[in-house]
Amino acid sequence: MYGKVRQNMSVQISREALLRAYRSMRTIRVFEERLHVEFATGEIPGFVHLYCGEEASAVGVCANLTDNDTIASTHRGHGHCIAKGVEVGGMMAEIYGRHTGVCRGKGGSMHIADLSKGMLGANGIVGGGPPLICGAALSHKTLKDNGVAVAFFGDGASNEGTTLESMNLASVWHLPAVFVLEDNGYGEATGAAYACAGTQKDRAAGFGLPYFACAGDDFFEVYETARNAIDHARSGKGPVMLHVQLSRWYGHFEGDAMTYRKAGEVAAQKKDHDCLKKFRARAVAENLLPEGDMDEIDAAVADEVESAVVTAKQAPWPQDKDLMADVYARY
Repeated sequence: MYGKVRQNMSVQISREALLRAYRSMRTIRVFEERLHVEFATGEIPGFVHLYCGEEASAVGVCANLTDNDTIASTHRGHGHCIAKGVEVGGMMAEIYGRHTGVCRGKGGSMHIADLSKGMLGANGIVGGGPPLICGAALSHKTLKDNGVAVAFFGDGASNEGTTLESMNLASVWHLPAVFVLEDNGYGEATGAAYACAGTQKDRAAGFGLPYFACAGDDFFEVYETARNAIDHARSGKGPVMLHVQLSRWYGHFEGDAMTYRKAGEVAAQKKDHDCLKKFRARAVAENLLPEGDMDEIDAAVADEVESAVVTAKQAPWPQDKDLMADVYARY
């Protein structure tokens, strides 16, 4: 009999929730690896920044959220979108710039948004997300709808004034906001150890934010830590920082040669810190999920992503008449 997670955790996760989490992480992995292949063909316009290796962070956080909660993402936003429930086919069409995309082909990889899922958007501006969630969190607080707003940002964005000002504002206004720092060790090609003075814990303390930290290669650890952080904000106790330490497997952008990384660094991450491998190993060892169920998910996800690519390539392009659609003001 397959039961709930109990060992070393103060919260319980149902079998159904575990299956959803695994499917979400697997979908992100397959989606991103397929984009890695497709981008090399030259058919995808613009830049693409992949999330492989970081899946447990997005899924562990978003598994604690509802459609009523809001998130703001980064330029590396596909994983956050999928974890928040944005439809894969619409995302793929958007990345290909097609009219059937979730933003009608106008946003592309770095600007996917779906307000129906509480996804305020990926963002090409480093540090662009934290100010957005201050507004969203203020709405949640004003409307008393029990919602929280979450900003995902990287170690590079932790140095931006927008991020620091947002943490200050959220603290001053006592907002239900969660600042999720996805620390992959590099702000583009610059090491965090070189560019980030002091500690992130001390930065949070400077604004009066409680600090939570976890290993980003362990879904179960991220899930529980995020639950505690989100519960703190949701219960009216004010904003928090959640520091997730992880690694991205591909370059800052597709085409990045990663000459700034040590030889064997990525291979070691894949070998020892693959969140999907660790999830499967624990699920099987602790009799949480049948391995066959996860195999079925793997096959279904592969089919879903393949269908999304084929459909996206066949979809129509936006037309001239679409240029001014969804524009709120004219200048």
